[in-house]
Amino acid sequence: MKLLIVVDMQNDFIDGALGTQEAQAIVGNVKAKLDAYRAAGDAVIFTRDTHQPDYLQTTEGKHLSVEHCIEGSFGWQVRAELEDETALHIDKPNFGWLGWKELGLEKYEAVELVGLCTDICVVSNALILKAAYPDLPLTVDALCCAGVTPATHQAALATMKMCQVQIINE
Repeated sequence: MKLLIVVDMQNDFIDGALGTQEAQAIVGNVKAKLDAYRAAGDAVIFTRDTHQPDYLQTTEGKHLSVEHCIEGSFGWQVRAELEDETALHIDKPNFGWLGWKELGLEKYEAVELVGLCTDICVVSNALILKAAYPDLPLTVDALCCAGVTPATHQAALATMKMCQVQIINE
């Protein structure tokens, strides 16, 4: 069995407070990927960037002063056409989630990441996963990811490739 990790495909990152045209453009690709995993009976985990109303007073909020993904808000929710309430949802308070090792992902034959933003949360989680599970095949689908800018998307893909994460569909 394989595992698909859908990183932060939330309204605020697609067409909300921090949305981009590139993020909007990958929604269909991510949906097709999700549909294929579901049809094969493979597992899916969603991550959600999760902030509180005091976000602008946090260290991250002082560097990125755009309120986004406030827990319970519409912008925090996973895009409706991608959502699967039966899947595990991980609410992470920052870029990368440090609890991957607790999930016992070694039971999967492979893990694939898709989502937003390639250059922040996708790369952070990919590198944490690679460190936690160095022998687990880890893939990122470039056509199912978007960065803050196209240039930083490419830079993140190059960084992950250098760290032995397989990048497909470049």
